[in-house]
Amino acid sequence: MTDRRHIKEIEQVLGGTQTGRDSFVSASWRRCVELYGMDPSRNDPAHIVTDAELRDHRKQAEWMIGAARSSLQSLFRQVAGQNYVLLLTDAKGVCVDFFGDDLFVNDLRGAGLYLGSNWSEDLAGTCGVGACIVTQEPVTIHQDDHFGNAHVSLSCTAAPIFDSLGGLAAVLDISLLRSPTPKRSQNLAMSLVTNAARRVEMANLMAEGRRDWVLRLSDSPEFLDVDPEAAVRLDGSGRVLGYTRAARRLFTDGGTIIGRRIDEVLNLTVDDLPDLMRDRPTEDRIVTMRDGGALFGHAIAPQAPRTALRSSRQGGPLSGLAGDDPAMEQVLARAAKLARTSVPLLISGETGTGKTKLARAIHMVGTASGFLSLDCAGLSPDTLQETCDTVNGPTTLLLRRIEDLPGDAAAALAAILDGRDCLRPLSTTCVAPGALGLSRPLFHRLAGATLSLPPLRQRQDLGTLMDRLLRRRAPDDMRLSPSARAALLGRQWPGNLRELEQVLDVAIALCEGRVIDQSDLPAPVDAMIQATEAGESLEQVMEACGWNMSCAARRLGVNRSTVLRRLRKAGLQPPH
Repeated sequence: MTDRRHIKEIEQVLGGTQTGRDSFVSASWRRCVELYGMDPSRNDPAHIVTDAELRDHRKQAEWMIGAARSSLQSLFRQVAGQNYVLLLTDAKGVCVDFFGDDLFVNDLRGAGLYLGSNWSEDLAGTCGVGACIVTQEPVTIHQDDHFGNAHVSLSCTAAPIFDSLGGLAAVLDISLLRSPTPKRSQNLAMSLVTNAARRVEMANLMAEGRRDWVLRLSDSPEFLDVDPEAAVRLDGSGRVLGYTRAARRLFTDGGTIIGRRIDEVLNLTVDDLPDLMRDRPTEDRIVTMRDGGALFGHAIAPQAPRTALRSSRQGGPLSGLAGDDPAMEQVLARAAKLARTSVPLLISGETGTGKTKLARAIHMVGTASGFLSLDCAGLSPDTLQETCDTVNGPTTLLLRRIEDLPGDAAAALAAILDGRDCLRPLSTTCVAPGALGLSRPLFHRLAGATLSLPPLRQRQDLGTLMDRLLRRRAPDDMRLSPSARAALLGRQWPGNLRELEQVLDVAIALCEGRVIDQSDLPAPVDAMIQATEAGESLEQVMEACGWNMSCAARRLGVNRSTVLRRLRKAGLQPPH
């Protein structure tokens, strides 16, 4: 098709005429003109990000590059000698990994089929990667399906890769510089790229699921153990922790999948999973569905030893507090062992670290049926006595901020605990156990064992916690931009988990789209307040940092834009 005929067809599509193009191609053409203001007659070159930007994109996509590398190598071997090039882009369309024939490297670079090229639709126009990002479905953009004249010789087939939470993580593209005219000539490319994308998702899920059950599913027994179609990762109670995209077909209502019980859609529980392991013939591993259908299942048991912590999570009370932080895992493992005893526990930690949540989880794992909660500040002996008089049977007594317990109430509490063996006290405190100031007899009645929760700034799973809280508080497709994520990871979090929850709530409310950016985040004013309370003014901080805003931002635990804004408000300028 000549340039003139191509432009005329685009004009027809804009006018509402059906020209026989795939509907997603026509929709993309309209966006290119109406949203992005593009001109199809221009021969714009490919957009290549800077080396610094490429490093940032590759760093953000490291986990996906690792999960995809083996599949890309295998796919490239299949198409070797056929002049195909493979691109792995991140969810923004930037190529972060590449496989191509060195003989054509100059041609590939010229066409933008190389590392650092940005194939997002608003920059490259209608193209395989861009259309795949928009539709989140496998697509082929063949020759003059492309919007711009610069790319009409290419044939690009792309498939989306989703992370285990259902969000778009990457796009796998297989392209040809020159190809036969019929679009159906790329049917094999479509089959290859969709299968490779599915295997990348599977590899990622398996890497994440070493400590949990993984249930892999297939329509036929022949491919069950070697190349299954779908998989879900499950916790000890059978709730979904992650899934491959193909597993969405199990949950036909279209709702959120994470946290759902697998027995909602399949006629099995966690207790049935051992019957689906490799020691049984594949044809015998049949899983019936609630809607009457049937699949073949392959269950893979957790690879890590089932510790006391893991065993105690069968009902899930402690699972919501866990992450990938070693210190927190040790606390929870200790809590799991102590939960079913009658030992009184003292839970210490900074404000907002989750002391009350841990106490409630311990109660749920434990054997006591009753639960009472009291704030110790201003608690009178009469109120304490009246509350404890309602106890009937084994009861957990949660004493919040035990350091605020008045002296007369402390004496009454000691007497009550002496006379009521059915009461198990769980106390929380924001101060070090040795600084509580309680009498020795009362301290030993409350602190048979201590559990110290680490502050958020010392935890290694902050990124995981951010994602988990965001999933609970926002729509499925809302996510953090790389700059917002980096800004949150750099904060000091004096308010710990409570502060993180509030920051995400504000950001969700302020975000106008589906991507929370750095500008949506509230300023961490606590850091400024702490510096002021310490007698250190903003001007003193700037002078100590040589008026380097990046240095001052790190010292105060805020963004550079916050420092700049406050400098302007205070009328401060660096000395000349």
